Amino acid sequence: MIATLPGDGIGLEITEQAIKVLKAIGDTFNHEFTFEHAPVGATAIDKTGNPYPVETHDLCIKSDAVLFGAIGDPKYDNDPKAKVRPEQGLLAMRKKLGLYANIRPVKTFPSLIHKSPLRRDLVEGADFIVIRELTGGIYFGEPRGRSENQDTAFDTCVYNKEEIERITRLAFEYAGKRRKKLTAVDKANVLATSRLWRETVQDLAGDYADIELEYMFVDNAAMQIIQWPKNFDVMVTENMFGDILSDEASVISGSLGLLPSASIGLHTSVFEPIHGSYPQAAGKNIANPLATILSAAMLLESLDLLKEAEAVQKAVDASMDQNIVTRDIAEDNASTTSEVGDWIANYIAKQ
Repeated sequence: MIATLPGDGIGLEITEQAIKVLKAIGDTFNHEFTFEHAPVGATAIDKTGNPYPVETHDLCIKSDAVLFGAIGDPKYDNDPKAKVRPEQGLLAMRKKLGLYANIRPVKTFPSLIHKSPLRRDLVEGADFIVIRELTGGIYFGEPRGRSENQDTAFDTCVYNKEEIERITRLAFEYAGKRRKKLTAVDKANVLATSRLWRETVQDLAGDYADIELEYMFVDNAAMQIIQWPKNFDVMVTENMFGDILSDEASVISGSLGLLPSASIGLHTSVFEPIHGSYPQAAGKNIANPLATILSAAMLLESLDLLKEAEAVQKAVDASMDQNIVTRDIAEDNASTTSEVGDWIANYIAKQ
């Protein structure tokens, strides 16, 4: 069973396309997928007052995987004093499901190289993964808050060795399956938490002698992602650095609508596009569903359905080669969200 959490904005439209594709995979490869929907984010606040209701969490726990859309709504984004916010639902889901690692593949597509803001010679062939720690750091550290007169605010960044070891081992394992290079990103020249990160990575390095390991300060990494993106294979870093660097890296492909992600955890893993809820496009059938469909491919991989995941990837590649894409990519004759989903599902069914 797949828990389906469309969320806000374009979430419903893009998850619908991924479901079409997964159903086509089921019919083609003789699998049966069941989908059960649940609210999260602003949609859940409007219904229950809670951005991650207990019922939604219970569904996630008992499911084999979670297909997630997007979170965010202008009525909360534009109200900095709102006590309950959609994003709190995402943080709660990560914490309660033990989602400790966000996996973001960054790659270019041959038919869309011209869409990248970087020169062809810099990005052609770029293919790396950003692995971001999700459960620690400044997003969760205590204490946090404002002074009594509200003129001063403070947040706390906290990490322990176990959290760092867990995600670093995962990163080494990913590197071992790829080009055997790992870049550990920190700010160890300034931050105590980063020094703990670097010490911990150094302690583990001996267990992975076949992996080339390099250390890089986060500001240098931000620069090198743009200057030499092909030099990276697997990158591992803490929560906030990973949030920023993975968003920076996402523009290399030419569209935010192309990049999937997986959040791996202690319970059920979550698969989602990296883009936001894009409320301006909600209900207009114009949003790009490819990142969500590729997230579904990562979901299949997590279930050891490797041929099925490859079939989805090939269908997405074919859709771009034949210009069956939405208006964020198309030079002309753009397809709608649902047309892209239908085309990819039909392509799979015909193979």
